[in-house]
Amino acid sequence: MPNRQNSERAEQRRSKPERLEARLTSEQKELLQRAADLEGRTLTDFVVSHAQEAALRTIEEHTIIKLSREDSLAFINSLLNPPEIQPDEPLVRAIRRYKESMGIT
Repeated sequence: MPNRQNSERAEQRRSKPERLEARLTSEQKELLQRAADLEGRTLTDFVVSHAQEAALRTIEEHTIIKLSREDSLAFINSLLNPPEIQPDEPLVRAIRRYKESMGIT
């Protein structure tokens, strides 16, 4: 059973902020500082918050599929009314192997 002091130290290590360093041209730093000043924020707060927003947008763009209305309707229609196709022999074998591996008869 961990004692209280060890638990507190572990918590401090987990919550300790990480460092990130970047080399900037003087023009880049002046630009970022000007923008931070306009928002009444520190340069660090400005850069970190905007980097975080950009990271979240990038992750969303790469993980969420967005369809037009027309594409959405076509997708739903293909699910509700799948085309009648006859699987070829390699597909039939793959289905059989999958069912066997999953214990489905």
